[in-house]
Amino acid sequence: MDIILLLKAVLMGLIEGATEFLPVSSTGHLIVTASLINFWTPEKRHVFEVAIQLGAILAVCYEYRQRLINVTQGLFTGQQQAWTFASNILIAFLPAAIIGLFARDFIKGYLFNPVSVATALVVGGFVILYAENRQHKITVPEVDDMKPLDALKLGLAQCCALIPGTSRSGATIIGGLFFGLSRKAAAEFSFFLAIPTMVAATVYDVYKSRDEFIMADFPVFAVGFMAAFVAGLLVVRTLVKYVANHDFKIFAYYRIVFGCFILATAWFGLIDWSH
Repeated sequence: MDIILLLKAVLMGLIEGATEFLPVSSTGHLIVTASLINFWTPEKRHVFEVAIQLGAILAVCYEYRQRLINVTQGLFTGQQQAWTFASNILIAFLPAAIIGLFARDFIKGYLFNPVSVATALVVGGFVILYAENRQHKITVPEVDDMKPLDALKLGLAQCCALIPGTSRSGATIIGGLFFGLSRKAAAEFSFFLAIPTMVAATVYDVYKSRDEFIMADFPVFAVGFMAAFVAGLLVVRTLVKYVANHDFKIFAYYRIVFGCFILATAWFGLIDWSH
């Protein structure tokens, strides 16, 4: 087994887990990193990225396992709070699922490249700064206070994340701030919404790319999966504590600097981002 390839897989897994739930775009970081370290062929790389995304989402399932168990039990016992929570997740999930199904090939064909990602990073950074400089009026302090209309608004906000570099978590968290959610409620709903969104995307991509799976690549997938799970778990636990007392401006500045770095190096030919 190629040790260098395994180390690259660990790096990709750590980046996926570390960025999936932060408003900085995990897909964008994976595209840029893979281009920089020349990780695998595009076909195998895509299948690998699908696999490690599942590792990150399992981290959320593990961290909120008791809440998920309670909701599941509540659905079977007819608990109103559980049904409201589940229906809000479904409402928020549908817009991006429907649009993504029809726009998937166009997005992957034209927007999955470092320069497009960098542009989205910079634009998204300024959107976050604008959101943070607004006067916040909290009308939804907790996730359980959300109404169907709140869920629909966040679902529409998540559609922006179909553009690589935008960030799924960033779109839902910052969208939540625009729509009156507290920081904690916006972050937690983003985590829960990630579960059906990413599982659906994973199942669909695995089916479409099933011919690329071979047993010889299993060790590479395994180490990337575990790295994504561990990093994702640490970030989920840390972010909820962080947003209780901090804003998201630091992520906005990071996005702008990182995006400008990619654009500058591409413009002056310092780094070849084409592979």
